[in-house]
Amino acid sequence: MEKSKENIREKKNTGRRSSSFNRVKPEFDQKILNIRRVTRVVAGGRRFSFSVAIVAGDKKGSVGLGLGKAGDTALAINKALRNAKKNMIKLNLTKTMSIPHELSAKFSSSYIMLMPNNGHGLVAGSVVRDIAKLSGLKDITGKILSNSKNKLNNAKAVMAALSKISSKYAKFIPESVVIANKEVVPKIEEEIKNQ
Repeated sequence: MEKSKENIREKKNTGRRSSSFNRVKPEFDQKILNIRRVTRVVAGGRRFSFSVAIVAGDKKGSVGLGLGKAGDTALAINKALRNAKKNMIKLNLTKTMSIPHELSAKFSSSYIMLMPNNGHGLVAGSVVRDIAKLSGLKDITGKILSNSKNKLNNAKAVMAALSKISSKYAKFIPESVVIANKEVVPKIEEEIKNQ
């Protein structure tokens, strides 16, 4: 009797699809800011392609903005994500994950102002909110002071403002990789002595 119950249980479990819990979580969260269908007029008619603007961040102080263009939306999104990772910046934030002082920037006709607000949370709208969320910013007020509704220009203005308190994003390189290459070690030791 016990053997037959075990066989039934085995049959029930077979044929099921594997769960999605095994999927690896991506390194960066992403948000599509804008998808546009772009037309190029050529001799035979019109050629259509898609332009995608994406913001990617790890919610720990790193954020990047990327653009991708392709004939298919999926390809354009992949290109934009790759571009966002390439243009990633690491923000120098306060202990409370806020900005240390007031920031403002202008890009094209977009003018952005970011201000720290103690304990009032994230007070921002449009692309300013998306970028602030993905970068992990808390307790800031963001204002778009221009009348521009262009999301890409507004996003570039936000990135220009944040770049004032940032450094270039660099992945952590384990020491074992550096030590394995014998030529690299003496150069690093020289640089440390020179500092």
